[in-house]
Amino acid sequence: MTATDHAPLAYPFNSGQDLDLSEAYERARDTPGLLRVRMPYGEPAWLATRYADARLVLGDQRFSRALSLDHDEPRASEGRRDSGILSMDPPDHTRLRSLVAKAFTVRQVEKLRPQVRELTASLLDAMEAAGPPVDLVDRYALPIPVAVICRLLGVPEQDRPQFRVWSDAALSSSSLTAAEFDRNREELRAYMAELIAAHRADPQDDLMTALIEARDHGDRLSELELVDLCVGILVAGHETTATQIPNFVLTLLDHPQALAQLRADPSLITQAIEELLRFVPLGSGAGQARYAKEDVEVGGTLVRAGEPVLVAIGAANRDALRFTEAGALDLTRGGNAHLGFGHGVHHCLGAPLARLELQEAIGALVTRFPGLRLAGDITWKTEMLVRGPRVMPVGW
Repeated sequence: MTATDHAPLAYPFNSGQDLDLSEAYERARDTPGLLRVRMPYGEPAWLATRYADARLVLGDQRFSRALSLDHDEPRASEGRRDSGILSMDPPDHTRLRSLVAKAFTVRQVEKLRPQVRELTASLLDAMEAAGPPVDLVDRYALPIPVAVICRLLGVPEQDRPQFRVWSDAALSSSSLTAAEFDRNREELRAYMAELIAAHRADPQDDLMTALIEARDHGDRLSELELVDLCVGILVAGHETTATQIPNFVLTLLDHPQALAQLRADPSLITQAIEELLRFVPLGSGAGQARYAKEDVEVGGTLVRAGEPVLVAIGAANRDALRFTEAGALDLTRGGNAHLGFGHGVHHCLGAPLARLELQEAIGALVTRFPGLRLAGDITWKTEMLVRGPRVMPVGW
C-alpha cells in the first residue's frame, strides 16, 4: 500500500469558466494510490479519482458522512454545511429518506411526464414568440425544474426570485463568511417554517403536507429535520437540473455529430441523457467528504480511521478502466453505470425526476429548433459548487 508525505495539492482543479475536466484528474488517475489535496477550508483529504475507488468510498459503510460533523470538514467556503440528511448515516438517514422516497419512485415520477411535456412545449412557444436571442437559462432551463419541484413540494412558484438567492448562497463556494453563510441558512429555514405553518393550517395534496403528517402524527422526524428536509428538497430539486440543461445543450452544440444523431433518432434520448450525465463534469470539485470509520485500503492507499476522502465523480466517470473511449461522447453507449447521481445510501433521491426533466427538456428543445445555436457570450456561474452558464443566449 502506498501513502504520500508530499504537501497536499490545492483543490479543486476544475475551472468555473467552462465544462472541461482538468488534466490534473487524468494525471491523478494514472498515479498509483490516492492523491493528497487541500481545499480552501478544512483539513487535508485524500482524493479518489478512479471509478473503482469512487464506488468503494461512496458505497462502503466503513465510510461515514456523519463523522464530518466531528471534524474540520474539507470545503470550499468558510461556512459549514452541517445539517440535514446529507450529513447523516443510517439509521437516521434511512428514517428520513424513507419518508420522501415514495414521492420519487420511477413509477410516481413517470406520472408527471405529461405535465413536464406540456410545460416544455409552452416555454418553447413563449421563446419562439419572443424571438431570438433568448436566454436559455432564465426562459427555459430554470422554469422547468422550479415549476415541478414547487408543485411537488407545495412551494409558491412566485417566490422563485427569493429562494433563488438563498439557493445560490447555499451552493456558493465564494468567500462568504461563516456568519453570512449561517444568516442565509437561517433566512431560508425561516421561510420554509412559514410555509410549513401555512400547510399545517391548510393541508394540501403535496409532499410538504405528507411530511408534516409524518412529523405531527407519526413523530418520525423533529421539527428542525422537517424544515431542513424541505429546504434540501427545494434546493437540490431544481439547482442541478437547471444547470445541467444548458450544460447538455452546450455539450451537444460542441459535438454536432452527436446532436445530428439525436435529431435523426429521437428515441436515443434516454441513452443520450445517461451519456451526458457521465460525460459532463458538473462539479467544480469533489464535495461531501466521507470519513473512514476504521483503517481502509482504497486504491492501494491506506486511509486511516478519522481521515476524509473526497470523491471526484467527474473524473471517475471518465475512467478508461471502466468506460470504453471514456473521453468520447457516445450517445449509443450501453451499460452506462455512471456515478452522476452518486452511489450507495446517498445516491440522489431525485434521480428519476431529474432524468425525466432532462429527457423532456433536451428532447423537446433540439427537435423544436433544428438551427439551435449560441447567440452571444455565455456568463458563467462563478464560485459555485456546480458549474454551468448563468446566462446563455441562444438563437435558431
